[in-house]
Amino acid sequence: MWLPYWPILRLRQDASPDRPPVTVETTRGVRRLAAIGPDAAAQGLSIGQPLADARALCPGLVAHETDPGADAAALIRIAAWCERYTPLAAADLPETTSEHGLWLDITGCAHLFDGEEQALAEDLRTRLTRNGLLARCAVAGTPGAAWALSRAVTTGPCTLLPFGRERHALALLPIALLRLDPKTIAGLRRLGLRQIGDLARIPRGEITARFGPQPLLRLDQALGTAEEAIAWPRPPAPFTERLDFPEPIGTPEDLARALDTLTPRLCTRLADQDQGAHRIAAQFFRVDNNIQQIAVATALPSHDAAYLAKLLRAQLETIDPDFGIEAILLHAEETAGLDTPQTGFADIAASQEASRLSTAIDRLANRLGQGRVWRVAPHASHVPERAVQKTPPLQSQPSWVTDPSAPRPIRLLRTPEPVEVTAPVPDDPPILFHWRRRLHRVRAAAGPERIAAEWWRKPARDSDAVPESDRIRDYYRVEDTDGARFWLFRTGQHGGSRTPRWYLHGLFA
Repeated sequence: MWLPYWPILRLRQDASPDRPPVTVETTRGVRRLAAIGPDAAAQGLSIGQPLADARALCPGLVAHETDPGADAAALIRIAAWCERYTPLAAADLPETTSEHGLWLDITGCAHLFDGEEQALAEDLRTRLTRNGLLARCAVAGTPGAAWALSRAVTTGPCTLLPFGRERHALALLPIALLRLDPKTIAGLRRLGLRQIGDLARIPRGEITARFGPQPLLRLDQALGTAEEAIAWPRPPAPFTERLDFPEPIGTPEDLARALDTLTPRLCTRLADQDQGAHRIAAQFFRVDNNIQQIAVATALPSHDAAYLAKLLRAQLETIDPDFGIEAILLHAEETAGLDTPQTGFADIAASQEASRLSTAIDRLANRLGQGRVWRVAPHASHVPERAVQKTPPLQSQPSWVTDPSAPRPIRLLRTPEPVEVTAPVPDDPPILFHWRRRLHRVRAAAGPERIAAEWWRKPARDSDAVPESDRIRDYYRVEDTDGARFWLFRTGQHGGSRTPRWYLHGLFA
């Protein structure tokens, strides 16, 4: 199904048929109508008409400037609202044309309206019209055919085309309804090809040689001989199981038994493809159209049905069945392969220990919340603040290895703290420094080690930008007379526009 979309025209409270609202845009220095409502069309106005001519026909015209960004955002919100009819709903926002609309894949969804696709389409159009949206829709076996039929002036506001009738239904429609760019449409018209049926009769080699592959590709997509991919915002999960109940259920025992029924089905499908689930979500559809969800994650991919069902049952206390649950949907949101590496006898104990550790991590993560259990791992960066990163608990160790000739402190301060330093110039280490109201006299020092900021990382804001001299740090490892060792650095250069400043960044002991 495809629905064309025009920018929303919000009528003012004082609007009337004599003062119809329109949106206008500037094209090549001329102000033209970009979208009109029914009242404007009744006055004889049309899209693309110069604003001056429109005002001559309708002096009370109310013109509003177009806002493509707001229209695109509104269309995305409408697509999300259309998920009441199908989980596959997406906004159609092509960059090469202003013909925007909505894609809806209603395959298998007609049972919601007694098996009639026409009833589903009419309900959708009625709801949109009730909210002030002018809608035409078409239901067809291919996206291209639905797009063309919804735009054709010879069809009604809601058209239903049986599968396999695309060639006959599209033959007499204008060539412009194949979603081609204006230059290609003008070229085809100069050859006398004004209808889609005319293009189908011309030898394919001649069309491709003159206009490229796009015209025939659009024709094949509309006729169903070529596949067309649509970028759905929520693509269908490949591993999904659903359980519908003749009568609503609501007790914790019934919900647990339902999960025990669905989980083995899902895990069997995962095992058949050597896949394991990293994250599983269960959706509970209540009789009042409210949807509640629980989700669990595992540190290692798994298709152990008993184990996953146990994790899910622990989350059931958050579900409020209210007047009853009429359906449960279980799907694996994140999966990974289960290619088990070959191990020797000495590694069997280690693998068993990792399995027990994974079980403990899963219990903690699902009780404390996702992202609350992690470990620190090295990160490929010479900048000290970015040399470590948070990783999942059992993720393999990164390959980044620090330079052993440049030791790092055991404790790194979250933010470098400014210190008052007495030091010779230009590159000598400090003689003494004040830190946290205490004087430290330096007995030994090593350095400098120069570390520059990563030039490819831009500041988050213009106000975060610092002089180039401050993006270079000279680090020193120093030891005071008490035996404590510190990691200090200096920013700025002597003789520059700013006085060098010193900071303490870490402690070695």
